[in-house]
Amino acid sequence: MLKKAHITFFSILVSTLLFTTQHSFSDNKRNSTISLSGTGSVSIAPDMAILSFGVVKEAKTAREALDANNKAMASIIEAMDDNGIEEKDLQTSGFNIQPRYFYPKRKPDGQQPAPEITGYVVSNNLTVRIRKIEKAGAILDLSVTLGINSGGNIQFTNSDTSSALKEARTKAVKNALEKATTLADAANVELGAIINISENASRPRPIAIAQARSLSVQEDAAVPIATGENTYRVTVQMSWEISQ
Repeated sequence: MLKKAHITFFSILVSTLLFTTQHSFSDNKRNSTISLSGTGSVSIAPDMAILSFGVVKEAKTAREALDANNKAMASIIEAMDDNGIEEKDLQTSGFNIQPRYFYPKRKPDGQQPAPEITGYVVSNNLTVRIRKIEKAGAILDLSVTLGINSGGNIQFTNSDTSSALKEARTKAVKNALEKATTLADAANVELGAIINISENASRPRPIAIAQARSLSVQEDAAVPIATGENTYRVTVQMSWEISQ
């Protein structure tokens, strides 16, 4: 009886090991795949400009520097309103009050005198979204006249990029598919189902412009600006199953 029970237990153990081995082999079996990338791009003319610049004022006291900065910024914001720029398209940022220090020379006995505050600098930045792009040069020129004297970035963008990105995605997928088909034909295999797809989209970056104090413009002439075109790129990563 004991011998029969031992044989039965041994049979169950062998069956379990066989099942486990077959199941593990099945799980580790992987289909052959092919993975590559495709790129698509679309260039369109911009219809909007974004200007970023600032006002910096320095004075003996923080109050005097702040008042001078506020006065200049208020004039600029008022001028934006007069030129049809809506309040929602204006944003101030980067407000900062910074003391100016004078560091006296070390005394003959080796002691270092404490630094002295000689004045204060107040800075404030403004971002302007210009929906009538033909006004960008005139508004930049006006801003310099009214007190803009720091920084400077200009970005030509598009109010709606959905159609351009959609077209770029389509081109990217077609490009990836063409590559995959070429490789599959060369390797004498067939493409199967798509098992993975992802994308990475890039947009135009802001362009730095000269600091306002170094801009050389005539009082009656707007800053010349060339808008060019914006290029939107999409790169897709795709993987296919392949069969021999």
